[in-house]
Amino acid sequence: MSDGRHTPGTHPTGARHRIRGVKAALYPTRVTHLHRSPVRHYAEHRSYSWLVDLDDLPRLPRVLRPFARFEAADHLEGGPNDTLRQRVDAFLARNGVFLPGGRVTALLMPRVLGRAFNPLSQFWCYDAAGVLRGVVAEMQTLDGERRAYLLPPTDGGPAAVIGAASNEPFAGQGGYFLVRAPEPSETLDLTVSLHRDNTAAMVATWRGRRRTATAARVLGLQLSVPMAPLMAELSMRWQAAMLRLLGAPKAANPATASAGPSPHRAPNHNRAVRSTSSAAWSAKGHSWAPS
Repeated sequence: MSDGRHTPGTHPTGARHRIRGVKAALYPTRVTHLHRSPVRHYAEHRSYSWLVDLDDLPRLPRVLRPFARFEAADHLEGGPNDTLRQRVDAFLARNGVFLPGGRVTALLMPRVLGRAFNPLSQFWCYDAAGVLRGVVAEMQTLDGERRAYLLPPTDGGPAAVIGAASNEPFAGQGGYFLVRAPEPSETLDLTVSLHRDNTAAMVATWRGRRRTATAARVLGLQLSVPMAPLMAELSMRWQAAMLRLLGAPKAANPATASAGPSPHRAPNHNRAVRSTSSAAWSAKGHSWAPS
């Protein structure tokens, strides 16, 4: 995140009108959730995500900084002074992956007016030769739990994750996730589906088109999608309430339903939690089309 200093050789007033960090992009998105089992329900909402290079985070004009703060504390686990890149590197190292001289790009929602909520954050991790070594997928539940999973490179195909189904905020009945997360280019096209008994019980999608990250566009998004993290959380809570009314069972407590270590929870909505890995493998050839 910006430290408030301007780059030598540039006039500080010029920084008011532009966003530094040329690798950053915005994706206004349409997020959909289709629940097929144990009850049927469909919902969608508008949101947006940033695609950023963790070594070149966007540096916004001072007046816009409250609307896009990239805080390491909102992702993975680490020390209070760690950068987000350091947290990703530490997570990779715990899973036997090292990126000396490599780069990490991330798709996430920043803090907006102090509020943070990321149902899904993605980190694409490349070595110094530009080879994708893995994708870190971090999921956050309505109770504030965050868990991260290291997915193998799959050339755009889905990867399966076991031990993750307790993260599903609507019905904790076991199962596994399939995650298809190609790094966005001109378009964003992510899919996460929850499977039970070889059937997709829930399919979530994120779709959008790349936009240049400009100050005007950031401001415009605050008008068209105000308080995006809060709106995403409220949308999920509304879905959970609707599913209850339709007869879906209440989700089990993820801390007890998961086979992994129990996560720590802090006493506020931006809880610090344990990030754990889970077995994952390529699942090419899987059909994503709901019937």
